[in-house]
Amino acid sequence: MWRFPADVGAGKSDSATRLSRADFTIREQDGVCYLTPRSPGQGWARAAKAGLSFRRARDADLPFLAQVHAASRADAFAAAPWPDAKKAAFVNMQFNLQHLHQRKHHPHADWLVIMRDGADAGRLYLERRGSWHRIIDIALLPEHRAKGAGEALLRDLMDEAASCGKALWIHVEKINPAMRLFRRLGFTVEEDNGLYEQLQWRR
Repeated sequence: MWRFPADVGAGKSDSATRLSRADFTIREQDGVCYLTPRSPGQGWARAAKAGLSFRRARDADLPFLAQVHAASRADAFAAAPWPDAKKAAFVNMQFNLQHLHQRKHHPHADWLVIMRDGADAGRLYLERRGSWHRIIDIALLPEHRAKGAGEALLRDLMDEAASCGKALWIHVEKINPAMRLFRRLGFTVEEDNGLYEQLQWRR
């Protein structure tokens, strides 16, 4: 059974804002309730202090989202013995397939563009279900990394899940440098999927 933060007391967090039923849209499918805040980023105080704001992604944002994806894969393909044009074409194809897969399998997720000081800076895809929250994807452009913004946002997502009494899940590639941050924040490995690990955090 899902519960709202106000039902369980948001006092466990030093930054989360109390949210009520009226702050969410609620969708039910196959007996599962999906929650989506009416205002993107509502209650994410640390992220706001770091200059982050959020808006829901639209079709017009696809080129930017593809750019974020390409930036997140740059290190993985840096050593590939391919011409730059071939690398770019492959990464763009990868983005398109990923986008279709995510939209099909997570239709009720919150698809957000992250903005920093008003400029588009990254993407956050977040699914809130009855017993857990899942970060489908979180990524910032290189110029916005290593400045504390990503950690601030993650801590807000942790607070939100904890205030609902839920776990927070994410799949992370083992070679992703962000793995160090997740481990420092207390995420633990729940499943090893070869190239990826499924991480969980619960207060």
